[in-house]
Amino acid sequence: MRAAESFSRAVYDAVIVGGGHNGLVAAAYLARAGRSVLVLERLPGTGGAAVSTRPFAGVDARLSRYAYLVSLLPETIVRDLGLRFAVRKRTVSSYTPTVREGGPTGLLVGCGPDRTRASFARLTGSEREYASWQRFHARIRRTAERVFPTLTEPLPTRAELRARIGDDETWRMLFEEPIGVAVEENFTDDLVRGIVLTDALIGTFADAHDPSLVQNRCFLYHVIGGGTGDWDVPVGGMGTLTDALADAARAAGAEIVTGHEAIRVGTDGTSAEVAYRTPLREGTVAAGKVLVNASPHALAALLGEEPPAAAEGAQLKVNMLLRRLPRLRDHTVDPRQAFAGTFHIAEGYGQLAAAYAQAAAGRLPEAPPSEIYCHSLTDPSILGPELAAQGYQTLTLFGLHAPARLFTGRHDAARAALLRATLAELDAHLEEPIEDCLAVDENGRPCIEAKTPLDLEHDLRLPGGHIFHGDLTFPHTHGSTGRWGVETAHPNVLLCGAGAVRGGGVSGIPGHNAAMAALGR
Repeated sequence: MRAAESFSRAVYDAVIVGGGHNGLVAAAYLARAGRSVLVLERLPGTGGAAVSTRPFAGVDARLSRYAYLVSLLPETIVRDLGLRFAVRKRTVSSYTPTVREGGPTGLLVGCGPDRTRASFARLTGSEREYASWQRFHARIRRTAERVFPTLTEPLPTRAELRARIGDDETWRMLFEEPIGVAVEENFTDDLVRGIVLTDALIGTFADAHDPSLVQNRCFLYHVIGGGTGDWDVPVGGMGTLTDALADAARAAGAEIVTGHEAIRVGTDGTSAEVAYRTPLREGTVAAGKVLVNASPHALAALLGEEPPAAAEGAQLKVNMLLRRLPRLRDHTVDPRQAFAGTFHIAEGYGQLAAAYAQAAAGRLPEAPPSEIYCHSLTDPSILGPELAAQGYQTLTLFGLHAPARLFTGRHDAARAALLRATLAELDAHLEEPIEDCLAVDENGRPCIEAKTPLDLEHDLRLPGGHIFHGDLTFPHTHGSTGRWGVETAHPNVLLCGAGAVRGGGVSGIPGHNAAMAALGR
């Protein structure tokens, strides 16, 4: 990346503030359309939250550090931009360990319908819950097939989206009443209910019956990706995607400069000026349009306007490198199968409700819920050859119901306490403590790091550490929403980050839609 102190043009057709994946998508589309484009990135490199790093000193393991899996990235973006990027399917959807009748057991979803059906029967004592699972997810799959293609089209109205879904019962359960109602209507087993509900809680602090339906919006985005709801592993790590996007943008003619922090945007609705600073100087650059790949809070600050309501993230992110996978207490499943998909911990329906209530009351959850992903089982290329040959594996853990408020004023102590409690919940299902399996770095330190919402706010300037930049919105028009869901009160200033309508997750959709809006399509 070039970190120059001067630019090739006095005035650009578009200046993009922020070189995260959405800003790079927008830059590539605009440059391919013949527009002059400048990307200003504050950090030393591009990628934002969608990066791969080697977080452990002297260890050749490249982890997706903040964003883990890919579901919402449309194939049309990959194809349009000619990206050299691929994802790989996981062989298992999920495994959830539990204790029934005093003994270890669990629910394995994957490895074929017969294995899944047998696992349901072993857990619940009948096949009724599996039949309900099949019916529920078939309904969700039909919705995904109809909704996902709309995300890269002009925003439909609420009525248009409802007509497109064409199923009043599905519309009711997703768009009109808390998702907890549907979960309780369709399933009876507490563990199965919890597994379904987790899709409504990843990155969202809410109860199953929250009347705001913020949990429904989160659920929708977690089950519609690609028209299937599958969550796939990025080959080579998440940074492979953002590297490919930066290459595509530069190849099309966009200029990308790092170490340049935008500090102010001025506009008269037709032309704009972006003020920036570097470690050495301050300056300005003129543009016809400005696309802001940052949060709505950052956009308001740049414009000198009143910020929106405060956002609050609610997750604990933990990265680990293991010398080997741990042995499980449930001997009916191989650890390589159990960890190949999403490994759910303390995510029964009752456990999720209890953890939410405790966190809402300002206390660390006693049994913190979390889920774990072992990307190296699906994509060993993220490990150096020696590590792979010795059986090393990566683990990334996403903890739920850990709102920023729990860490304010006591950050380090609360982070350490929550990490201990989270690992203890995992250890309850293992025959050996996870800490016994951890690798060590070149300084002899265990290869584990934990990131709270306050860490994400500090590292990436996510408001309140919220991974979606704020609460997700239903993918239809509402209020003063513009044609593409990226428009602002200023005709030539667009929001192309995760806080746009149809934002959130690693998708590139806000970047695509902001480019389409800028091009007048």
